[in-house]
Formats: sequence, structure tokens, C-alpha cells
Amino acid sequence: MSDIFSESEIETLHKGAMGAGLLVSVSDRGFFDSFKEAGVLAKHVAVARGSSESAVVKQIAGGRGTGFGVTSSPAEIESGTLDALRSSVALLEAKAPDEVEAYRSFVRDLARSVAAAAPGGDEAEAGAIAKIEAALTSGGGSGNLAAP
Repeated sequence: MSDIFSESEIETLHKGAMGAGLLVSVSDRGFFDSFKEAGVLAKHVAVARGSSESAVVKQIAGGRGTGFGVTSSPAEIESGTLDALRSSVALLEAKAPDEVEAYRSFVRDLARSVAAAAPGGDEAEAGAIAKIEAALTSGGGSGNLAAP
């Protein structure tokens, strides 16, 4: 994929995906829940790295970090994630349209997995997921993000 995307574009794709999991986690901040959610995020990414059929998803899952600093506020995580997701979809639509749906699915599944990792916070997490899904559709494509 490095022949299609620049390093900064790959970072944007990675930041959008990892930020989605992080955004769901910070939407309902429970100390012990954060550990569970981080574990689920890491496991989801590891599975995608090993078994995804999408070259973009494999590359994103092979990256490190979230694209956010330890001191990033929830507002910074939200705006940075949503901006990165919108940019990612537009980028994929322009350069690798056959990878758009795989990226959307990966991000949606990642966010939902993190939300399901710990009980409680359902309303806040559902709100975060709704924002993520809206950002994933705003790239201009015809992707339908109705829940399966």
C-alpha cells in the first residue's frame, strides 16, 4: 500500500481507526473499564493484522499507537478522530475505492467491540458510535452504514 499512499496518509488512516476505539473508550470513563477496552482494542487489531483480506486494514492494524498523546482531552480525541475518519474515507474513495467498505467495516467493528468490552455506559458509547458512523459516511460515497 505504500506505493498508493504516502506515510502521512497511512498515519491518517491509522489515526481514524485507532481513534474510533479510543473515542468509544473515553466516552464512558471508568478506570477498570478502560483496561478491558484497551485489551479488546488490541485484540481486535491483532486479529485484523493476521486475517483481514484488505491490504489497507492489514497495514493500519500493523501500525503502532493511536495517533493521540497521553494527555489528549476527550474533545481533542473526538475532533481528531472524526476529522481523520472523514479524511480517510475521502482518501480511500480517491485512491483505493475497492478498500472503502473494508475500512468502514473495520472501524465500525472495532468501535462496537470496544463498546461491548465492559458493562455500562451504553448511552454514551452509542453516541460515540453514531458520530463515528456519521464520519464514515461523510466521505461522499454511497456506503450504507445501517447496522447489520
